[in-house]
Amino acid sequence: MTRTGTFQTSPRFFADGADNADAFGLGAGFGGCFAPETLMGNLLELETLWLESKEDPSFRAELDELLNHYAGRATPLSHAPRLSAKTGVDIWLKREDLLHTGAHKLNNTLGQCLLAKRAGKKRIIAETGAGQHGVASATTAARLGLECVVYMGAVDAERQAPNVQRMKLLGAEVELVHSGSKTLKDAVDEAMRAWVEDPLGSHYVLGSALGPHPFPRIVADFQSVIGREAREQILRQKGSLPDKVVACVGGGSNAIGIFRGFVDDPSVALVGVEAGGHGVPSGEHAARFSGGAPGVLHGAHTWLLQDAAGQVRETHSVSAGLDYPAVGPEHAALHVGGRARYESATDDAALDAFAAVAEMEGILPALESSHAVAWVMAHAKELQGQCVLINMSGRGDKDLENVIRANAERASKGEPS
Repeated sequence: MTRTGTFQTSPRFFADGADNADAFGLGAGFGGCFAPETLMGNLLELETLWLESKEDPSFRAELDELLNHYAGRATPLSHAPRLSAKTGVDIWLKREDLLHTGAHKLNNTLGQCLLAKRAGKKRIIAETGAGQHGVASATTAARLGLECVVYMGAVDAERQAPNVQRMKLLGAEVELVHSGSKTLKDAVDEAMRAWVEDPLGSHYVLGSALGPHPFPRIVADFQSVIGREAREQILRQKGSLPDKVVACVGGGSNAIGIFRGFVDDPSVALVGVEAGGHGVPSGEHAARFSGGAPGVLHGAHTWLLQDAAGQVRETHSVSAGLDYPAVGPEHAALHVGGRARYESATDDAALDAFAAVAEMEGILPALESSHAVAWVMAHAKELQGQCVLINMSGRGDKDLENVIRANAERASKGEPS
C-alpha cells in the first residue's frame, strides 16, 4: 500500500471495529488511523466520547435544539422548474445554502464543538478552503464560548476574502498558510501540526469526512441529517424516491451527508462530481477518481492524486472547496464497491452552471455546488424524464469576485461567459 503525506504510522483498531482492513464494511480496505503517538490518546478519547454521546438523549436534544432553532433546520427541498424545463430533467435542490452561515458545514461544527465542550476543551482548531468551514467553526465557537483558530491557505484566502473577514468579525484568529500550494491540503497540514502541539487543550474540528478515524465517521454522522431530511421531503413532496442523487465532492462531507439518506435504496443512483479544473488530460484538476490511486494522506487510506514516487500532486479548481488531492475514505469505498459513480465537471462548465441557476432559478449557488449542476446539465440527454436530486451545498456570495474575475478572463480569450 502506498503511504503518502502526513501521518505515516501503523493503522490502529478502534472500539467500533473501524480499522484499516475494512473501515466501511465494503471490503475495500479504506479508512483507518495513520496517526502519530502524540495524537492517539486524543483520537481514542474522541471516539469514546462520540460513541457515548450518540446514545445520550441529552446530547441529541442539545444538538437538535441548535440545529433547529439556531442553524435553521430543516432546510427546504425546492423544485427547479425553469432549469427542469430547459434540460428535460426533473430537478430538485436540497437547500443547504439556506442554512445559517450559508453552507452545510454548520451541521458538523455544531456537533463537534459540543463534543469538545463535553471533553472540557477551551479552544478549537479548524482548517478551511472555501472559507465556509472556517466561518461555521468561528460561528459555533462564538455561540458556545470557545476560542477559535482557523488555518487557511494564502491562495484560498485571497480568492475567498469575504469569508476571511467574516471569520475575524466572529472573533476567530485566522492563520494564513504560505507553504506548498497554499490551498486546502496545506491548511490541513498546519491544523494537524497545531493539534499535535496542543493535544490536551484543543480539539481539531476537521471540516470534511476525511482524516484519521474516527473523523470520517463523525463528520458523516453529523452531516447525515441532510440525507434523512431530503429522503423524507422528496417522498412527501413528489411521492417517490429520486432516480439519482448528485453532489459535488471535495473531501466529501456534503455528498456523504446526502448519500447516507439513500445508500440503502438500490433504485437510487448516487453520483459524486469532482473538480475537473482545466480538464483531466491537462493534469490541472482535482479529479481523484479520474487520475489518482489508493494511498495514505492526512491519516487515512483513501483515493488521492499522487505521482509515480508516491508524492502528493498539486491540484487546481476554480472552486476553493474542491481543491484537495484526496477524498474521504467512505467515498473511496463506495467507488470500489460500485455503489456510487464519481465523475467530474470542468471550471468552465461550473461557471456556466452557476450562471444558469442564477438566471433561471434566482439562486446564487456556491461554485462547489455548481459542479453538481454542471454534471446534470452535461448529461441531460441521458437523464431525460428522470428525477434528479442535487445537493445545493452552499450559496455563492463568497464566490462573486472569483466568478466575475474568471468570466472576465474567459471573455478576454474570446470564450463565452
